[in-house]
Amino acid sequence: MIVIFTFVFSLIVTIILLLQLIPKLEQLRFGQIVRIEGPKNHLKKGGTPTMGGIAFIVGSLIAVAVISLINEWEHEQYKVAILFFLPMIFYGVLGFVDDYLVAIRRNNIGIKPSMKFFLQIMLSVLYFYIYLSFDMDTVIRVSSYEFDLVWVYGILILLMFTSSSNAVNLTDGLDGLATGLMIIALLAFSTIAFETNYTLFIIIISVIGSLVAFLLFNKNPAKIFMGDTGSLALGAILAAIAIILKKELLLIVIGGVFVIETLSVILQVAYFKKTKGKRIFLMSPLHHHFELKGMKEHSVVEMFWVMGFLFAILGLYLNGAI
Repeated sequence: MIVIFTFVFSLIVTIILLLQLIPKLEQLRFGQIVRIEGPKNHLKKGGTPTMGGIAFIVGSLIAVAVISLINEWEHEQYKVAILFFLPMIFYGVLGFVDDYLVAIRRNNIGIKPSMKFFLQIMLSVLYFYIYLSFDMDTVIRVSSYEFDLVWVYGILILLMFTSSSNAVNLTDGLDGLATGLMIIALLAFSTIAFETNYTLFIIIISVIGSLVAFLLFNKNPAKIFMGDTGSLALGAILAAIAIILKKELLLIVIGGVFVIETLSVILQVAYFKKTKGKRIFLMSPLHHHFELKGMKEHSVVEMFWVMGFLFAILGLYLNGAI
């Protein structure tokens, strides 16, 4: 019963927030700035409200706060919530500032990459400190082997947050694409959390409820985009979930589509530089390649969702959940 209540409550709160947020963003003219080098059919998306991540960040936070009060959570349960929401809020704020600067400058120049990376390092240091203070271990488990990384685990946290947040950010290029993939990945992780960390399971369900609500407005044709506000926050929570569950390596499998999208950009840039102008894909990230090959946007999204589902199933299989 509490699972259904959490999902529905989070969904309803997020819908209410979106109904208030969309006209407000339109009024402030905080719309999407479309890159001129992107697919030409994306030019019509210009001006669509962005920063929509505010809705599902706040919506899931409100839902978890209410659930925690109703069920009188104990100290240990709030620890899990802190480890989950700290990176979500930090990366959400980081993305919001980036989106805000882009909106007021009317170009695609936000926070300087060097400043962004510095702030990400600061979060990782803070997160690692809190993580250790909560008596969490620094062991990585691979099959039947265990490796205690000690302070190196802090570096792993930095790598997981930065790579995961950037991967989701790169994937957020088509209506509903990143939102749907996140729902699929979170469903997979929630299946694992149900058996090992019920508090985290409930928190994940709250985010899924918020994302389902957001998808209603973000599916093609999108009425709102999540922006860096949402994509950076979602990538951060994927990493946080893997850290809390001690399934660090499983993040690569369950988030397989995000990994492929990132690799497509890395390969494209490296090949372009090496060959002085040649390309592997018509455009990267990979979803744009299929668009330029003639596939409809919704068809590309659906194909990538199926891929995400298969990676999720593979992740659960490797974890022994199915």
